[in-house]
Amino acid sequence: MFKNISVLTQHSKCPMLASIRNFKPTFAVQSSKEEALKARQQELMKRGLPKRKTIEGVKHVILVSSGKGGVGKSTTAVNLSLALSKLNSSPKVSLLDADIFGPSIPTMMNISELPLLDSKDKMLPVMNYGIGCMSMGLLVDPNSAVVWRGPMVMGALDKLVHGTNWSGTDVLVVDLPPGTGDIHLSISQTVEISGAVVVSTPQKVALADARKGVDMFSKVGIPVLGVVQNMSSFICGKCGEKTHVFGCDGAQKMAAELGVSLLGDVPLDPALMSSSDSGKPIVITDPESEISKTYNNIAQQIVDKLN
Repeated sequence: MFKNISVLTQHSKCPMLASIRNFKPTFAVQSSKEEALKARQQELMKRGLPKRKTIEGVKHVILVSSGKGGVGKSTTAVNLSLALSKLNSSPKVSLLDADIFGPSIPTMMNISELPLLDSKDKMLPVMNYGIGCMSMGLLVDPNSAVVWRGPMVMGALDKLVHGTNWSGTDVLVVDLPPGTGDIHLSISQTVEISGAVVVSTPQKVALADARKGVDMFSKVGIPVLGVVQNMSSFICGKCGEKTHVFGCDGAQKMAAELGVSLLGDVPLDPALMSSSDSGKPIVITDPESEISKTYNNIAQQIVDKLN
C-alpha cells in the first residue's frame, strides 16, 4: 500500500503530468486575436485609401470598361454617349478618353484640335456632334508613343479628369483602357462613380477577363449597370443568315451567373466598323439601323438605372 502511494507521489512530481494538468486551451484566444488583427488591418487600409470626390460640374460618371482589348469598348463608349445625348430628357453628355497610351476617341469622334483654356486655366472639351470630348490624343502628337512611367500617367489622368471644365455635364462617359490596372483603380478610388458598363464578346477568353472586370468593380464598391455583348453575331448582307462568329450567348450566361443585367447585343457589322474609322458614328449616320436602336435601348436602360 505504501509502495503504491510512493509511486503516485513520484508521478505527481512528473513535469509532463504537471503541464497536462495546467493546460488551458488557447484556440478561442488565438482566434480572437486573429479577428482583431484582421479588423485592424482593414481599418488601416481604409484610412490609407484616398477619399472619393465628385468631378466639378458633373452629375453622373459612367465607366465603360473591358477586360480585354479589341472587343469594341471605345466604339460602345462613343455610340453610347451619342445615344444618351439624344434621349427625350436631352441630357448634356461629355466623353473622357482615359486610355493614356492608346487613345481612340479623337479618331472615332473626328476631332484633332488642341483644347482651349478658360479663365481658370482649365481645358475646354473639344465639341463634335454635341458631345464635349477630352483625350490625351488631343494633347500629344498622334504619331508618337506615350512612354511614361506610373507617376506621369497618374498626373496626366488627374489633369484630364480635374483639369477640364466639365461644367453643366449631366453624364460623363469615361472610356477606360482595357484590363484592371492603375488607371482603373485610380479613378474608382478617387472619383464618385455612378456605375460601370462592361463590354465583352461572347468568346470564352474575352469573358474570362470580363469577369475580372466585374469582380474589380464589386471590390471597389462600384455598381455594375450591366454588360454589353459586342460582336454577338454576323448577319450576311446577301442571304441574311446569322452566324455566331465568336460563340453564342456567352456574355448573357456570364451576366446571369454574376447577377448583372445584359444591356444589349450588338452584332458584327461592317457599317459599324467603317463609321467608327471615318469618325462618323453609326448613331449619327444611320439612326434608324438596328445597331443604333440597340444603342438607344442601352442608353435608356442606363438612365433608368441612374434614376
